[in-house]
Amino acid sequence: MAGGGRRARRAYFVHPTALIEKRVRIGRGTSIWDNVHIRHGAVIGEECIVGEKTYIAYDVRIGNRVKINAMVYICAAVTIEDGVMISASTTFTNDKFPRACVADLSRLRPSEPDDETLSTTVRRGSTIGAGCVIGCGFDLGEYCMVGMGSIVTKPVPPFHLVFGQPARSRGAVCRCGHPILTEDPATVANKVLTCVKCKERYRCRRGEVSRI
Repeated sequence: MAGGGRRARRAYFVHPTALIEKRVRIGRGTSIWDNVHIRHGAVIGEECIVGEKTYIAYDVRIGNRVKINAMVYICAAVTIEDGVMISASTTFTNDKFPRACVADLSRLRPSEPDDETLSTTVRRGSTIGAGCVIGCGFDLGEYCMVGMGSIVTKPVPPFHLVFGQPARSRGAVCRCGHPILTEDPATVANKVLTCVKCKERYRCRRGEVSRI
């Protein structure tokens, strides 16, 4: 990870309008574009792209070769693993019962994580389509794909294609992103799937999709 100093500034690109707070770590080859705001303690890996007007909260962890498009909101307690694609205008959440104030309205609740804050992990290789809302307290499995405009309220298994409001499983996708199944994987008892694009093979057994 690149830290501070003159040498580190040459290791990655930050647009002049971006606001990068103290104790942010940015990996070599990463590009931070205009009007991005990254809060203190966040860690962003190598060769990432962070699109304009994106907000990344404090202590968020982002892996290597992650693409984050414009106007994405990534709140505290979110972890994004390697090779993830997050499309424009996606919003993450971290509280199932949010309130602005304490119960008697005498003071604001703090913005920092507390006992109501729930974590979310986006596993490696997965894709989130444009305009999605992601709930909290669960994982999005590796290489899954969330269709644009979806509201995700529960865990997404690896390789599943989900979409809708709320999102539900509608098929499965290959590591290359192409569909390998066009029905809910939970309805498939035992079937071998082959990607027409890259020829990689998978087995689907009652909702579990895995590479062969």
